[in-house]
Formats: sequence, C-alpha cells, structure tokens
Amino acid sequence: MSDDSMIELFRQEAQTQVAILTQGLLILETNSQSEEILQALMRVAHSIKGAARIISLDAVINLAHCMEDCFVAAQNKIITLGPEQIDVLLQAVDLFQAISQVPEADMLSWLAEKIGEFEACCAAIRAMLPPDFNARASSLVNADQNLEITPTPREENGTLEAITIPNDRVVRVSAENLNRIMGLAGESLVEANWLQPFADSFTALRYRQLELSRLLETLHTALANTAISPESQQVVDTARGKAQECREILTDRLSELELYARRTTNLSDRLYREVIASHMRPFVDGVQGLPRMVRDLSRQLDKQVKFQIVGQSTLVDRDILKKLEAPLTHMIRNAVDHGIESPEARQASGKPVEGTIRLEAFHRGGMLAITVSDDGKGIDPDFIRQHIVDRNLASSETAMQLTEAEIIEFLFLSGFSTTNQVTEISGRGVGLDIAKSMVQEVGGTIRAVSQLGNGTSFHFQLPLTLSVVRTLIVKISDEPYAFPLARVDRIVKLDKSDIYVVEGRQYFTKDGQNIGLIAAHDILDLPETLPDSDALCVVVISDQSNAYGLFVDEFLGERDLVVRPLDPRLGKVRDISASALMDDGSPVLILDVSDLVRTIDNMLNSGQLRPVDVNKAKAKAKKGDDHKRILVVDDSITVREMTRKLLQNRGYDVDVAVNGMDAWTAIRSNHYDLIVSDIDMPRMNGIELVKQIKEHPKFQVIPVIIVSYRDREDDRIQGMEAGANYYLTKSSFHDDTLINAIIDLIGR
Repeated sequence: MSDDSMIELFRQEAQTQVAILTQGLLILETNSQSEEILQALMRVAHSIKGAARIISLDAVINLAHCMEDCFVAAQNKIITLGPEQIDVLLQAVDLFQAISQVPEADMLSWLAEKIGEFEACCAAIRAMLPPDFNARASSLVNADQNLEITPTPREENGTLEAITIPNDRVVRVSAENLNRIMGLAGESLVEANWLQPFADSFTALRYRQLELSRLLETLHTALANTAISPESQQVVDTARGKAQECREILTDRLSELELYARRTTNLSDRLYREVIASHMRPFVDGVQGLPRMVRDLSRQLDKQVKFQIVGQSTLVDRDILKKLEAPLTHMIRNAVDHGIESPEARQASGKPVEGTIRLEAFHRGGMLAITVSDDGKGIDPDFIRQHIVDRNLASSETAMQLTEAEIIEFLFLSGFSTTNQVTEISGRGVGLDIAKSMVQEVGGTIRAVSQLGNGTSFHFQLPLTLSVVRTLIVKISDEPYAFPLARVDRIVKLDKSDIYVVEGRQYFTKDGQNIGLIAAHDILDLPETLPDSDALCVVVISDQSNAYGLFVDEFLGERDLVVRPLDPRLGKVRDISASALMDDGSPVLILDVSDLVRTIDNMLNSGQLRPVDVNKAKAKAKKGDDHKRILVVDDSITVREMTRKLLQNRGYDVDVAVNGMDAWTAIRSNHYDLIVSDIDMPRMNGIELVKQIKEHPKFQVIPVIIVSYRDREDDRIQGMEAGANYYLTKSSFHDDTLINAIIDLIGR
C-alpha cells in the first residue's frame, strides 16, 4: 500500500477517534472518577498513537502518548481531571481534529508548521502529572498493554453515560453515485410495476380462450346430431384438443407470470427501500460537535448549562443532516447566550443554578421532528413588540394588535435581533433567518413557542428524506407537474362566482384570507388551457408574506416520487427543482415552490400576468398537418424533457429518442421535419447518427442540429463534416439561439 493510502487511512482513523475523545472528555468532566470512561479514553489515545506510528508522525505519537499517561494517572488516582485539565486535553483533541482535515499532500508540511503547538500541548499535559510520574509508571498498568475493553453505551434522560463507539463498517461512496443508484432503484420499481398490467392482459386473453373453447363445444354439440364426414369430425375434434391444450398452457404460464410479477415487485421494493436507507444516518452523526460547543460557551459566559441530546439513533437523510448543522449551531448558541440566565439570576428566580438545553429528534407522522428547547428566561412579547415599532416594521397600533404567535414570527426575519450588542457569540440576527431559509429549502416548517420566565422551544418538521418526496400531481397545459406536498398550503375547487376583481387583479377568499388567483400556465410560460366547467382547480402556495392560488387544469392525486436531480449541464432551471418518474415510467417535473413565488412577485411587479378568463371555454390545441414535427435525441431524461417542453411551447410537435439507435428506428418509421441530437450517447452517438441520416437517399434532406454540452472545436468540426446544419452548446437553452436555429431551418 502506498504512503498516500496509509495517510488517508490515518485521517479516517483520526476522525473516528476524535469524536469518541470529545464525547468521553465531556462525560468525564461531570464524572471524573469513571473507571470505564478513563479506560476507554486511554484506549482511544493508544489507537491514535499506533496509527500515527505506522506513518511515522512523531508529533502525533508524542501527543497521544502524553494523553495516555494522563488517563493512566487519573485511573490510578494520581491526578484528578477537573474542568481546567479537560480544557488542556480538549486542545490536544483539536489538534487531532485539525490534522484529520488536512489533505494528504499537505500533511507533512502542515505538521512542520504546527510542531510548536504540538510540543506546547504536550508540555501542558506533562505539567498536569507529578514530577516522579515516569518512575512510578512502571508499577502501574502499562498503557500499551493489549487489553480488549469495549464499554457498553447506554442512554438515560438523553445523556450518554458511556462512550458510543461506532462498530459498523463504513465504505465511502460519493453523493453522485448514491444519486445514480437511487435513480436506478426507482426505475427498477417502475419497470416491475409494468409486469402486472402485462399479466392482466394475459388474464384477458385467457377469458377469450375460454370463450373460444365454449364455442367449439357448442359447435361439437350441434354437429353431434348432424351427418358429417369423418374428415370434418376429425378437424372438429382436433380443434377441441388444441383449444384444451392452449388453455392449459396459458393457465400455467399465467400463474407463473403472476408469481414472477409479485416476486419482482417485492424485490424491487426491497432494493428501493435499502437504497433509501443508504441515504440515512443517525442523528448523532450531525450533532457531535454541539456538546463541546455548549461546554465551551457556557464556561466563556460563566454559566452552568446541561446539554441533552435525545433520539441520537433517529435516522435522518444525510443531506438534511448536513443542512441542519448551521441552523442548529446558531440556535443553540443563542440559547446559551440569550436563553439561559446567569447562575445568580436563576437562583434569584427560584430555578436550579444549572440551566438545561435539550435537542430532540424523532419520527412522527411520516416526518422528521426536531425540537430545540431551553428552560431559560423565555421571550418577552412586549419587548419584541416595542422592538418592532422602534425598527419601523409596524406602527404602534398594528403592533398592539399582533398575537404572541405573530410577534414571534418577527424573530425569523433577516437581521432581526433583540440585543443591541454584537458579540462573537450572537447579536447579528442571522441565526433564525438561516433556520427559516433551510426549512423552506427542504419543504418543512418551523415554529417557536415561548413562555416568559420558563423557556423557549423551536419545533422543526422536516421530510424524512430528500430522496423521496410526497407530491401532489396536477395537470398544467395537458402536462403532469408535481408540487411537493409539504409546500402546498391547501387545494381548493372554486366556482367561477367565487372570484372577484380588485384593481385589475383576481382574488378569492378562503378562511378569511384574500388569495390572489394566478394561472399556472402563465408562470411556467406554457400554452393556455382553460376549464370547460364552473369548477376551477387551485393549488394555494405561499412564502412568509404572500399567498397565491395557482389555477391548474386538473388534480391527478398524491404520489411518492423518487427525486432525480436535473442534469447539471442545464444549470438552474427557473421554477423547477428536480425530475422524477411516474408509476408508468413517464417523466414528471417537480416544481420549486419558493422559486415560483419569486417568479409570481416579479411578474406582478412588472405587469406581465394576465387575468384568468374564467368564462372562456377550454380550447385544447389540436395537432394538425401544418405543425412541424421534431425528433429530440438525448440520453439524459431531464435534457430530453426540457427540450421537448421548450419546443412544444413554441408550437412544434415533438418526439423523443434515448440514443442514436432508438432515433434511427424512429426516423425510418415516422416523418420528421428536423432532428435535434446530443453527441455523447450509448449504442450510437450523435455524429454516427448524422452520418446515417445524410448517407440515406430518403432522409438526407432532413436538417439536423447538434446540441452538445461541450464547446469543443473538434466536436464542431466532426459534426459539420458529418452533415449537421447547426452545432450549438447546451447554453443555448438559456436564450433563443436554439429556437432561432430551428426557425431558420424549418420555420415557425
């Protein structure tokens, strides 16, 4: 194994052991005589020393050995580890943490720069030991003794009483690989669902076979009393026998097919669930640094704070866990700084001197629930109300009418802070704003509850996973689209008489709230379709300040969709967050509700939105002979769909193909006015497809546009030499270059 590989193994070892060291030292601070914890910590230091020795990192070896001696001395009651001693040991842990983050190529140079810090930390730990410790060490339990001790973790009242040592094997897999596996698992589930309709068609065929058998029996009975030739009788008997044989074969094969369909569906479902599980991590993995942070902050502020984490094993989507890190850090820092009072203030108010901050995670109602609570001074609504007036966020009269829940909502505004002093800890008014933004991004909710003098609680409700989303499927301009259900306020069916107009804008009222009515096809720049009945299907969405009712063609129901990220070559597509596959394998785009609200605001401000003509009959565009027909060829489902929708919105009829071979089959079977093809595709790439088209006497007149995500001169030359009429890059989707090229070749 190369030195670089060994360094990477050391970094992984250090990352794991640092988490255990931190956890153990924090527990040790409140239970300095725990033999079990001291033994486990000594073992961890010994492991780090052994890993460092393999690659000759002398500074790490010496520091880990000093920590070993310290833990052995504490085990043998030679020293006592109090908060000051724990501070020194945590500085050593910080150095181990830092080296675990250094890239392999920079590790040796980094160590050379930090050698002074390692030596100073070693000296500080040695100073904690008595002068004659080395002489007495030979009579103690040898720190290098190979004892196998594995403390058993247990959790009581949210506090780990022993160190949790990870014992599962870990394999590093990139997020891109996981996303691809997730996509394949979703497709496998979709494909498996196709088997049952196929089996149903065989069932229908079996019924037809039974009808045929009955007809033959009727014919046989009718001929029984009729004189017919032996040859005719033999034909009838043979037909009856063949029908019976076919019926038996069909019955057997149908049973086998139904069994296979059930087994395949079950296997695909299990695979799908296992892949989803691979996206999940225990909640504790994302919050390991918080206990240390609370400990350091409380000491800095001269406060006594107990920090509890409940539900450490609760499984959380790894992407959500990563997004939670910043908001939880801000909120807990605020709780220590603003929420928990000083020991003197708590004692004066009859509270325990030690304050409590509790972080809890659990699954409830198919969602991930997270609560951050403290037993501090709580939020004074009158103080916040006055602060709102002072910052000119509302008039005095309006502020007096606000409920406590409405007042607390102001805390989530960007830059809103209840303290006039900005410190390193808090005071800039960004913590809750970050939390609100994160929650909206993943399609969840957050609310705050406070009782003056008794503390504050923040309640998150988040999706269990970002890999699968529960959606409302609607039809817009005769195409399916998906709204994340967590971002849908409500769905309503309106009578045309429920709509009224104020200053040129349409509204309807629901539960005392006036909601603006907007046509979804206008926002998405799709062809207009209008209802042919008095019932209007409306999806209500909102942000912090505005609610809008999006008029859609039809509600198609709720579905769980496996999220497939958009092809990165497309960049950020306005109003679209991702794609997915329906149960029948057809693609659907998932709408970005936050982006939709921003688009609506911008279009309203610029006067681009038209009112919904509720009195006009629904007019579906019919395909006629005058419509130009285009074939789009691309192996990326998201690129195919975006191109198809872009061209359909311009009035073209569009078919799609997944590769060059699929396209060549379609070209020989149908008439096309234009081909739009990618270059890099399996089975037959775009250059080969162009050559096939241009070498065929029947199809060589069909114009071809090559669209590539790479702007390479050799690709351009190959494409044009093969006979392509245009060579464009995928950036053409963001302007009218592609459309103009198509108009130039075949007209509008």
